[in-house]
Amino acid sequence: MEFKRNKTVAVRLFISSLLALQGIAQEIHPISISSKETIAVDSTQYYKEPFRPQFHFSPEKKWMNDPNGLLYYKGIYHLFYQYYPEDIVWGPMHWGHATSTDLIHWQHKKMALFPDHLGYIFSGSAVMDVNNTSGLGTKENPPMIAIFTYHNMEFEKSGKINTQTQGLAYSLDEGTTWKKYEANPIINNTTFRDFRDPKVFWNEDAKIWNLVLVAGDRAQFYTSNNLLHWKLEGEFGQNNGAHGGVWECPDLFKLKIDGTQEEKWVLLVSINPGAPNGGSGIQYFIGDFDGKTFTTAQKEIKWVDYGTDNYAGVTYNDAPKNERVFLGWMSNWNYARNTPTTNWRSAMTLARTLSLSTINGDYVLQSKPVEPFKKQLTTDYSKEKIEIEKGNEKTFVYSKLNQSQIQFNAKNKNLKLIFTNEANDLLVLNYDAKKQIFEIDRRHSGKVNFEKSFGEKIHTTLTPNLGSKSLDFQIILDWSSIEIFLNQGVYTFTEQLFPNQPYTKLIIQSSENQEIKNIYFQSVKGIW
Repeated sequence: MEFKRNKTVAVRLFISSLLALQGIAQEIHPISISSKETIAVDSTQYYKEPFRPQFHFSPEKKWMNDPNGLLYYKGIYHLFYQYYPEDIVWGPMHWGHATSTDLIHWQHKKMALFPDHLGYIFSGSAVMDVNNTSGLGTKENPPMIAIFTYHNMEFEKSGKINTQTQGLAYSLDEGTTWKKYEANPIINNTTFRDFRDPKVFWNEDAKIWNLVLVAGDRAQFYTSNNLLHWKLEGEFGQNNGAHGGVWECPDLFKLKIDGTQEEKWVLLVSINPGAPNGGSGIQYFIGDFDGKTFTTAQKEIKWVDYGTDNYAGVTYNDAPKNERVFLGWMSNWNYARNTPTTNWRSAMTLARTLSLSTINGDYVLQSKPVEPFKKQLTTDYSKEKIEIEKGNEKTFVYSKLNQSQIQFNAKNKNLKLIFTNEANDLLVLNYDAKKQIFEIDRRHSGKVNFEKSFGEKIHTTLTPNLGSKSLDFQIILDWSSIEIFLNQGVYTFTEQLFPNQPYTKLIIQSSENQEIKNIYFQSVKGIW
């Protein structure tokens, strides 16, 4: 770790001209570097290919998208996911499977679900039927139940509308092997082209199984006593929220507000396209649910993540301590098939704990990395206070930047963070305090031209709920991603990055006198 304080103007680095092109450089000072290191990448080593995430879940090989069947049982977190085992682009969907004891370290398991005569296996969810209400197991050996969408490609090719129905499979060995229910599909469809992604859960208040799925431009709510036979009870959303694209991957759960005993229901709905920064995103609604209908007074469209690469996220059933743990697919359908990886494609976000707060009289969904992530951190540099004079900058040279967490507290004033490397790639984070705008500029962050929309614009987000006197930053970089949490996740941003070389330098600038407190640079231990 090396920290340099710039005082005098000398030779202009090539980086200055690049920054000026972006309109972000006012005065760039020379940077003296006595030693440099880069992360060695050896493609012959396991999980060391270029851009391979080192502490995020990614498949060993081939294509992955949505997380499915998130379930905790007997100390094990199960992650099922959309998987195509034949190529690194989307194809006939299966369910892959992995498990974890801490949501950080993962073990790959054999594939769980395969396409059959009813169709591909699209997204869905899983529960433990601990009382054997389905009759598919016993009370001594309860079944694990997966409910998912069948997508019939033959129907699609013939132009039929009812291409999607809901199916069920069960496991009597805690997810190792699976059997399809002989009377599939369990929910038929004669109306909607898009009718999918069931999330099932036990509603303790109503003492009944609930299921929410999306049907075109709305969510539908179902009830069941046995997980096999379902009754449609209500709908929500035709006149609510964003409708720039198809609704997908719903989730529905309760959270206590601000640590009080008051509770509200949270409905997540993914949408593609239609997200604020382009392409895919996840909106959320805060309201009430009686087991049959969902209602909300919310008028503003709210988003789980304001970056471009957090989609199809859902939460764990039965997580311990009543925590609500979220996992998202770290990509965007604008360019998911084209990202510059080789034998695998896509990763998941870090697992995040969700909470519900009231800020300025408004309900806000917050998220932060799960607690076990802290065990992966080693502090390499820390300082209680750093002052940045108006128009000046501080530069940190850190060989482990591409696999790190950076934390600090800043005054609610203008602030700019520039991540760069020896290839002069530039990732720029900019906070405008007066306009209450946070921006991410990855136009020159490395490889960006594999698809036009990836690097064509600056991503801008209004941040009115950051109206505090100070700002807490938590920034997590892996080899091909950045996750940003502002003020304990009041706003979060997830973006993929493909730098030509590992980032090794962070420049902090301000157009005002700025004070940085409690700054930490921490390396993150890999999980593979």
